[in-house]
This record gives sequence, C-alpha cells and structure tokens, in this order.
Amino acid sequence: MEVNQAKQEHLLALKVMRLTKPTLFTNLPVTCEDRDLPGDLFGQLMREDPSTIKGAEALMLGEMLTLPQNFGNIFLGETFSSYISVHNDSSQVVKDILVKADLQTSSQRLNLSASNSAVSELQSECCIDDVIHHEVKEIGTHILVCAVSYTTQYGEKLYFRKFFKFQVLKPLDVKTKFYNAETDEVFLEAQIQNITTSPMFMEKVSLEPSMMYNVTELNTVSSADQGESTFGKMSYLQPMDTRQYLYCLKPKPEYAEKAGVIKGVTVIGKLDIVWKTNLGERGRLQTSQLQRMAPGYGDIRLSLEMIPDTVNLEEPFDIICKITNCSERTMDLELEMCNTRSIHWCGVSGRQLGKLSPAAFLSLPLTLLSSVQGLQSISGLRLTDTFLKRTYEYDDIAQVCVVCPYTSNEC
Repeated sequence: MEVNQAKQEHLLALKVMRLTKPTLFTNLPVTCEDRDLPGDLFGQLMREDPSTIKGAEALMLGEMLTLPQNFGNIFLGETFSSYISVHNDSSQVVKDILVKADLQTSSQRLNLSASNSAVSELQSECCIDDVIHHEVKEIGTHILVCAVSYTTQYGEKLYFRKFFKFQVLKPLDVKTKFYNAETDEVFLEAQIQNITTSPMFMEKVSLEPSMMYNVTELNTVSSADQGESTFGKMSYLQPMDTRQYLYCLKPKPEYAEKAGVIKGVTVIGKLDIVWKTNLGERGRLQTSQLQRMAPGYGDIRLSLEMIPDTVNLEEPFDIICKITNCSERTMDLELEMCNTRSIHWCGVSGRQLGKLSPAAFLSLPLTLLSSVQGLQSISGLRLTDTFLKRTYEYDDIAQVCVVCPYTSNEC
C-alpha cells in the first residue's frame, strides 16, 4: 500500500531560521508627578529595571538587545540570510543526504544552496548546517523551498519539502522631476521618502549619468576645508520623512554640439541609493534608467553664449548668439534687427548669414545699447530662411541689468 508522504514520519528533521541582527529593547514608561498617589513608586521601579538606561529611565529606547521572535519585514535591496539545519533524530545512520534551497519569486527560481553535492552519511544526533544569502531585487511574494532527500540504512529512498512564504516590501518611495535650463544643462530633483517604520542612515545617494552627460551634485555647502552636506553630519531619514536631492547634468564636449538637435526621449542615468538600518543592516537600490523628453526647439534654436551681467546706460555692449539648425534641411538665413523702446541694435539689419547645414551652428557677435535704466529684456531679432521664405522671431532672448554710471542706483 502506498504511504501518503505528508503523513510519513521521516528520520530527518528540517529547521529554517532567518538570520537577522537584534534590535534595541523598547518599553512603555509609566510616570506620574510626585504629588500623585503613587509618589515616586513608578520612578523607583524604572530605576531598578535592568532594561532601562541609567539617568534616562523615561526614555522608551533601552540599552538591552532583543532577538527577533518572528520572521520580520524584508525590504527590497536588503540581503536575506537564512540558517538551514537538517538533524538526524533517529537512531539509524542515514546516507546520501542532499539538501536543496530554492527561492521562488514571481519571475524566476533561484538556487541558493552553497553546495549541490550529497553528504555520504549522517550519524544519529548529528546535523548538516548551511547558511544562504540573497540580495532581494524583487517586490512581492517570495517562497523559500527547502527540499531534503536521503536513503535509509535499508536502502529506501525518501524525500520531503517545506515551504516558507514571506513578503518583500518597498523601503523607499522615489520621485523625480526634470528642469531644463536655458542652456543645455538639465537639473534633476529626486525626492526620496522613507516608507518603513524605522529610521535610516543615508550612506550614499548618487546619480550615475549616461554616457552623454557629466553630473554635478548640488547637495553640499562649500566650507573652509571641504564641502559639507546640506543635511548635516548625521544624515538620518526618519519614517515617512522626505528628502530632496538636486543634480545638474551637462552634455559632454563630444555631445555638446549636438545637444541642441536632440529629439525624442533621452536617457539621463540612474540613481544609486545606499542606506543602513537598526544595527548596521545595509540596503541598496538602483533605479531603472531615468528618461526625459528632450525639449523641442523648432527648426532654428537661438541661444546666448555670452552676455554681461551688468551694462552702463547708453553705452554699447557686446553679446554672442548661437544659431543652431535643428531641422533636417539646409537653410539660407538672413538676420534682421528691430529696435524696441529700450533696446537699440548697433549694426546693419537685413544682412545675409549664409547657408547653414542640418545640425550645424554659427556664433554671431552683436552689439547693442540700452536707453532705459533697470532690468531690460533683449528682444527684436528676426531670422528668415530665404529658401522657404519662412520667418522666425525671437523675443525675450535674455535679460540684462542696466545701471547709470553717474549714480549709485542699480536695477
């Protein structure tokens, strides 16, 4: 008669325990005022309690460590460690013992066993121990499948399995925003929120840029000796707190000339986040490649390469404009300069700039002066493609501060 495997008594016993560091003991202090009926009774009991901190008995966090009593929470990016023990509870000698540990996720099945070779024999009251480690990289349900196969001294082959189910939770909520500067620079704002129930020490939050960009972190304040973090020396993130990080990305020199004609979705890079919790448990997350929609500049992009911050009233000053052909055809450009109420252009209007190939650019030095004091907007440039008789007008190109050299009044 066939024996039901679920009810069969096996010679070996399998035990699985998650390995995790202890936590500090917490208690709920009970206090009262001296004029109340208990008087100093509660205070005396807390002072005699060995789990409290001397001199700070009313503090909830004690100085003793407690071992975890349950499986606990496992968060994405942490390392899952487990101790597996197979013990021979019988009085027989068991042979050809093979222990396998697999981790089943929603997308794959991973073998975590340190060795796939069988143990030749196991004496009575002896055990086989193994420790497995796995960096958790998926959210959702995980199942640890432990399988044991062996042969009795009578040659009977037996086999059994045990399943341990646990959930992997999300530790951080990461949101990103992109800001396009007037130049080719891109600013990335990353908002990181701790959605766990314990504080985190943020060891590193960096941006690994794509091959097109160089990155500058804007999360430090310059001091006399070195840069200091804007979040202080102790970079702790309390539960449900949010922290904002800022990065500036600039195209590399070999891509800078093409930055004005980049179209569609571009890859910026990915965030690398490293933190520690409780007694130093380390966690790490890397986001997927961050992408942004490149801004559209139309057929022609006009930007400024050089402009002074402050100019004198009714005195000429120079600027340098950069004109980039963002279309897929060659243009024959003509430049017109139109004076405004406050800005007056110096030079010949209606001059030919020549042909400009696709993705090509030219630097154009121009001279102008302002007749009005204060913060003035530079406007009045017009480009015409003589091939298609198409005109492009540019207003509010930039702003300049105009001051009177004979007075101390500035904009």
